Amino acid sequence: MSDAIAFEEFVQLRSPRLLRVSYLLTRDWALAEDLLQTALARSWSAWRRIEGDPEPYVRKVLVNTYATWWRRRWHGERPTDTLPDRASGSAEHDAVDARDEVWQALGRLPRRQRAVLVLRYFEDLPEAEVAEILGVTVGTVKSQTHKALGRLRLDHTLEGANR
Repeated sequence: MSDAIAFEEFVQLRSPRLLRVSYLLTRDWALAEDLLQTALARSWSAWRRIEGDPEPYVRKVLVNTYATWWRRRWHGERPTDTLPDRASGSAEHDAVDARDEVWQALGRLPRRQRAVLVLRYFEDLPEAEVAEILGVTVGTVKSQTHKALGRLRLDHTLEGANR
């Protein structure tokens, strides 16, 4: 099978999952698509050298690209409007609100802690594989996970979700 055909099959089969990872990191569908496209383009140049399953390699390129973008992006103030208080809605709306609060809190974590939680809990990867992807030790993955979960527990916007 030629490299081009193998790469095309990989992209068709694995893009939805990798796009989800991209979205969890960026929290923006347009940025997630750009991130995935950039990671796939970078992976294509190394495609012949990848042995075995290429997904871990592509995932590592994805996380490294995200980290590079994050460092270059401006993180100043962003104007927002304060929403007025509203009457409590149905249980379905409350569940969506609670989920949104968790996403917001995840977005406030430092980039490495967010990447560790996304890879560990959303991608369900073992600590060793997360460490390999991020280029850190397993102990660092454990400590970053502990710190991230601790920050989420202390996040005042999640008080209702913590109970």
